[in-house]
Amino acid sequence: MDGKTFVNVLKILKEESKNWNAPVVAFMGRTQNNPYKVLIATILSLRTKDQITAVVVDRLFKVADSPDKMVELSEEEIQKLIYPVGFYKNKAKTIKEVSQTILDKYKGKVPDTLEELLSFKGVGRKTANLVLSEGYSKPAICVDIHVHRISNRLGVVKTKNPEETEFQLMEKVPKKYWRDINWVLVAFGQTVCKPVRPLCDKCPVKNFCENGNIKL
Repeated sequence: MDGKTFVNVLKILKEESKNWNAPVVAFMGRTQNNPYKVLIATILSLRTKDQITAVVVDRLFKVADSPDKMVELSEEEIQKLIYPVGFYKNKAKTIKEVSQTILDKYKGKVPDTLEELLSFKGVGRKTANLVLSEGYSKPAICVDIHVHRISNRLGVVKTKNPEETEFQLMEKVPKKYWRDINWVLVAFGQTVCKPVRPLCDKCPVKNFCENGNIKL
């Protein structure tokens, strides 16, 4: 599948996504316009189901929704607020350290460049790109397991890992569509193009798919 065809697929899925639940981080980013919340929510969402992330994010931000409020909490208090997300103890430590760094080095404002975001301990390309995309509305492609899997299943890329997928998509897809890729494909992957037993009979883009019902 070439880039132009993929853009057409993306447009179809974007229209269909009105019938699906938007990923919690994307929904929050596009409704609240708060880079700090996007950053923390993304950290919490790693290896955690969206349903759990949504509940935990709401609970945490009712207590601490800014770096200065977050650093007032102990790691133990953060742990209790974010349980049962995956690796909640490690994430509590990361959240506390990231919040302190934002206060000490960036005067309380989340940085808006990939290089600066990647300098935070515990922040990888997926998290950094999602902050840029959903927190700052900048063109960035956040590649998680859904985006990586579906991009390969459709045949738009042939890659072995998310980072390779990110760079290939950047080459094939015009910048104005970059921000749509994550939230559209994640919603698609959670509802239709599932990793095991995808609902191909209900797929709105099955005629474009190069691999069909293949477990990738």
